[in-house]
Amino acid sequence: MQKGKIFVVGFGPGDYEHITKRAVDALKESDFIIGYKTYVELIAHLVTAKSIVSTGMTEEVSRAQEAVRQAELGNVVSVISSGDAGVYGMAGLVYEVLIELGWTADTGIEVEVVPGISAINSCASLLGAPVMHDSCTISLSDHLTPWTVIEKRIEAAAMADFVVAFYNPKSGRRTRQIVEAQRILLKYRSPATPVGLVKSAYREKQQIVMTTLAEMLNHEIGMLTTVVVGNSSTFYYDNKMITPRGYQRKYTLGEEKQPLKPHQRLKKEAEPWALDQETGLAASGYEQIVAKKRVNKSALELANEALALVTGRGKEASSVQGQTKPIVNQKIESIFEIAVSPGVANKFFTPEQMRTLADVVGENGTMEYTPEHKIHLKITTEDPSFIVGRLESVGFLLAPIGDYLNLKACDFCYGEKTDAIPYAEQIQRELGGMKLPKELNIGINGCGMACYRAVFDDIGIVYRKKKFDLFIGAKPVGRTAHAAQPVAEGIEPDELVPLVTKIINEYKANAHPNERLFKYFKRVKRILSYDYHDMSCKIEVEPAPCGD
Repeated sequence: MQKGKIFVVGFGPGDYEHITKRAVDALKESDFIIGYKTYVELIAHLVTAKSIVSTGMTEEVSRAQEAVRQAELGNVVSVISSGDAGVYGMAGLVYEVLIELGWTADTGIEVEVVPGISAINSCASLLGAPVMHDSCTISLSDHLTPWTVIEKRIEAAAMADFVVAFYNPKSGRRTRQIVEAQRILLKYRSPATPVGLVKSAYREKQQIVMTTLAEMLNHEIGMLTTVVVGNSSTFYYDNKMITPRGYQRKYTLGEEKQPLKPHQRLKKEAEPWALDQETGLAASGYEQIVAKKRVNKSALELANEALALVTGRGKEASSVQGQTKPIVNQKIESIFEIAVSPGVANKFFTPEQMRTLADVVGENGTMEYTPEHKIHLKITTEDPSFIVGRLESVGFLLAPIGDYLNLKACDFCYGEKTDAIPYAEQIQRELGGMKLPKELNIGINGCGMACYRAVFDDIGIVYRKKKFDLFIGAKPVGRTAHAAQPVAEGIEPDELVPLVTKIINEYKANAHPNERLFKYFKRVKRILSYDYHDMSCKIEVEPAPCGD
């Protein structure tokens, strides 16, 4: 089979004039385009691919996995990111997924990262020239990085007088992070420090606000905003935000004739502030002295404090027995997530089970009861196997969290209607916890009353008159929610599990990442021998702002 290829494409701000020719060529060469749905819409006019896979927020891993899967089948795939794919984009994640599969550049599929204009660059061009000197980017999203680590990075950047570009500064639920960032910066910088807020750079709804560090929170800031904070030298002039590079230390910018001739400009005596190549020392007193709210320190002192902050130690020697310690010694805490229930048909927790839950979750973990009649646990631990052993020892049925097959059964009238229980337990044994393109719920009811609402699950199974009825493709939530489509009645008990297994296997093999079963059924129009019929609401409903 011919090897496929993955392009990881950064397409810049989103307008055609700022996307590179190589990015356009990569998109046109691709059989598959995979990306966040908003980004797919931005470059839709450039796409000629036979298939487009667009998914929502938090689905980055599934996008990377699907790209690898399609490339291994011989397809050319473009995974797209706005800005630069290597700056908070998809490039690193694609490589991480490949590494998990044992990929090497010599023997595996080809990967090409196509660079694009990152937000710090596109936003800077609209503001003027704010990143002419040392700068850094910091994402304020703590969904993947602990806030304590982000906080240290902000503090270090503030102390060392970096120009800072904040990505992902604020969202509907994350509102405090930008407030904390401002608080930290104000410890070291003047309230009048220039700050540029750029929303949707080079897109239709572009907005530019030039403000100050003290006033920045009085303006709209959201997920589409990049916040550029100047350093101690940054200034405003004629509605432009400018950070000097330092030429004024050596040149007279308003004069044609310079005090130093070209051959003199790089000599040691012309740069008394530079690091001495023999002694390793640098003279102080040549920095631009800027009044700080809390401290007045030299650049060297600030740099040493910043280094100490991120390393957890002072400026002492950083090597032991010839081995250099890492710059950042970040402790990674593992959050173990799992769902527990008393059993397929059993809905009663024992006192021993509840005591065990309290013990393993502890003070720092969480327990959440779910609509699937399970308890979702989040536990900080370095030994998940120990937790699993404790839970299984008291009779819990365990289920993974995420895009897996989940079985939800009724209580069978507290065990009085038991005929369907063996089949529910068989489905759990054979299919429960199967990894799928999207979470899939199978609901089983033990009688025709269907009081546990199996017909509102992805696959509904109802036991009636010693046989089973089958329903496929419910849309359980949203204002356009609807029940599943009845596809078969009177299924013989010994035929049920093989039939359900075939349906699941077809969906697993052919569905797009993050594609719910009802969407898959609607797209392909036929599962096994069952034709799709539209079960959606027949009156027009205005789309919800967040999508439905």
